[in-house]
This record gives sequence, structure tokens and C-alpha cells, in this order.
Amino acid sequence: MSENKIPVLEVIDLGIDFGGLTAVNDFSLQVFSEEIVGLIGPNGAGKTTVFNMLTKVYQPSRGTIRFLGQDTEKLTVVEMNKAGIARTFQNIRLFSNMSVIDNVKIGMHNKITYNNADAVFRTPKFREQEAKTTEEAMEILKIFGLEKNANLIAGNLPYGAQRRLEIARAMATEPKLLLLDEPAAGMNPQETADLMDMIRFVRDHFRIAILLIEHDMKLVMGICERISVLNYGMLLAEGTPAEIQANPQVIKAYLGE
Repeated sequence: MSENKIPVLEVIDLGIDFGGLTAVNDFSLQVFSEEIVGLIGPNGAGKTTVFNMLTKVYQPSRGTIRFLGQDTEKLTVVEMNKAGIARTFQNIRLFSNMSVIDNVKIGMHNKITYNNADAVFRTPKFREQEAKTTEEAMEILKIFGLEKNANLIAGNLPYGAQRRLEIARAMATEPKLLLLDEPAAGMNPQETADLMDMIRFVRDHFRIAILLIEHDMKLVMGICERISVLNYGMLLAEGTPAEIQANPQVIKAYLGE
């Protein structure tokens, strides 16, 4: 990456302690505009903990997180989302008893300006915003091939479609950076191949940066421009897929002989 290019995300010497245990320490990372970056490592290496710090689910014990050039130290979970970071989870977290379209509309909460009274009395402001939100939600569902399922209960969708819906809901917040936590978990080979295509499409269509955690090395090596490797909460290596695959330390700690 060009030294003159400002990263979307810059993480400097990030660390967190839980009691007397250091879960992550001295972790640094940069993600640039429209880049797909992978974060890999053994189970328990601290990958999801990093995501939780980036989104302020956990407050870091030390270090700096800059998003779009802004220090995020004082921001909350909600403020991080409004600033432009969205995420999915290893275990799908949809509103499974709500419709597919309502799940996406919930992702548009940052745009809603009507209050409870507007909703109760169905004021013109409420009706106008609801109509616009529904229209925009349908457009997002079309992008992800879910428009025909708009009125189905989300929990009744096939597993792969639920994964797509979770990403669609995240994109409804209009992020500049999308965090994907093991998006291929539980998928069969065909679903994983489709997911790879979708991740590339999301990056190109929405022109956003993507940081993903994944154990499926075919997916990681196939779509990531750069990869960072965590081991025991510390950065073990970083580089291109080819460099990571050839790194003796990474092979010993994670990829296997």
C-alpha cells in the first residue's frame, strides 16, 4: 500500500487484559479502502476479541484504534456503528422470528428520525420514512438474491441464506468497513464458493473495506489481499497469502506441515 494512502482502519499496539490474563497484546493492523484483509490463527488466539475491541464490545486496556482518521477511544458500540463499522458474528444473530425484510430494516435504524409518538399515531413523517425504508430494504435484498424471501420468517431460511441475510443487514447500516467473523462456518463447499463470490461482490459493489476471520484457508487465500496471523494473542506474521503460506512460523503454529 502507498505510504501516502490513509488507512480506513489503523490499529496500533492494541491489548486487553481480563483479570490477570492478557488476551491480546501489542496487536497492530492497517486496512485500506476497498481491501479484503484476513485475520487468522488457532482457536483461542484472540481473533474475535480483536473484533470485539474494534467494535467497542470490549474496551481495550491499551493501544489506539483509528477509524477514518478518528481516534475511537471514547466511542460506544452504537457510535462505532454510526461511524461506519458493521459486523457479523460466528454464530448467526438474526431476529429469527421476524421477517427477512424487517431484519434488514432494523439495520437502517441510523436513518430513522421519527419518534415513538410518530409511530403510534402513524404520522405523515412515520409513513414517509417507513415507505422509503421498505423500498431501500427491498433493493438490498435484491442485491443479495433474497427479494423473493422478503416476507418469510428469517429463522426458516436455509443456513446459507441466513448468512447472506446477516451480511445484508450489516450492509443496511452503510458501513465503510465490514467485519466478518467466520462467515463460512457450517457451510458446505458449494456454499463456501458462493460466499467467496459474494464477499468479492460486496467489496466491489459497495466499495468498502472488509476484514474477516476465517478458518477455511481456501477462502482466506482465495480472496484476501493481505493476511495477519494471531497466535496466543500476539501478531505472529503478516503479509500476502503467498508470504503467509511460506512462513515457517505460521506453518508450525497454524497451517501445519
